[in-house]
Amino acid sequence: MKKMTFSLLVSSVLLLAGTYVNAQDASTILKKMDNVMFSSKDMVGKQKVVLISKNGNKETRESTIKQKGTEKRLMRFTSPASQAGISVLSLPNDVMYLYLPAFGKERRIASSAKNQKFAGTDFSYDDMESKSYSNKYTPKLLKIETNVFVIELTPKASSDYSKLIIYINKVNFYPELIEYYDKGGKKVKEAKYIFKKVGNYWSATEIQMTDLKTNHKTKMQMSEVKYDTGLTDDEFSLRKLKD
Repeated sequence: MKKMTFSLLVSSVLLLAGTYVNAQDASTILKKMDNVMFSSKDMVGKQKVVLISKNGNKETRESTIKQKGTEKRLMRFTSPASQAGISVLSLPNDVMYLYLPAFGKERRIASSAKNQKFAGTDFSYDDMESKSYSNKYTPKLLKIETNVFVIELTPKASSDYSKLIIYINKVNFYPELIEYYDKGGKKVKEAKYIFKKVGNYWSATEIQMTDLKTNHKTKMQMSEVKYDTGLTDDEFSLRKLKD
């Protein structure tokens, strides 16, 4: 009986230790990914945004993007004329603003509305938010494959996603694929990433988001990327949102 009790005790300790190591490994891996994606002091660049229907029809837009640290991002459409000036500003403390030139004033985006699509793309406002994944999600290591770590992310705050499954490159720690699941546990979207080295940093040159319900896709293709340009906080003000 004593031997059985001792064996059960050892098994329990090993199980708890394994769970702790798993959590530590997942957190470390996710933080390394965040360091890759948010390691520069700031970033500026241009984007080509391509909307692709399930029939293959394409609509192309252009935009500029600025980012500082992990919590400040400003994206503004520059063409076509029907979209020019539409901007979204992401700030610390879960604050986001949308500016529509037709209305002439900014609108704060409520947390409950962040599941809505941004300007007809397949990215939601939540997807556009500038915030490190470690701050938004609790990670769990699911498995280690040949080239990637597979991690499950559970939202820390209220979200339309029940979880994300993220595939992280084992060598360079950038995301290769993110799968998004609704509250019913069904996979509803996926984002595929292409990264390349720009100076000292790995840069996402293309993100393709696919809405699996409609088979509609949005490609965001980066160009003319520059890092550590010395952006000030003023570049991420409501006044700049309208400029």
